[in-house]
Amino acid sequence: MDRTLLLALAPILIISVGFVVWVIIDIVRADSVRHLPKWAWIVISLLSIPLGGIVYVLLGRDRGV
Repeated sequence: MDRTLLLALAPILIISVGFVVWVIIDIVRADSVRHLPKWAWIVISLLSIPLGGIVYVLLGRDRGV
């Protein structure tokens, strides 16, 4: 792979991994989550980076309402 392509993709990779780490920390610290158990949200987030985290934020995160 070309070095310039890797350098261009590095920020996207760093942001994606950082987002997934934030999602996992949020899941672990949350008192409750919606629709699925916590372990399932973690597995989904890890298997489909970053789509799983986005789905968790939109559907699974309990906003305390």
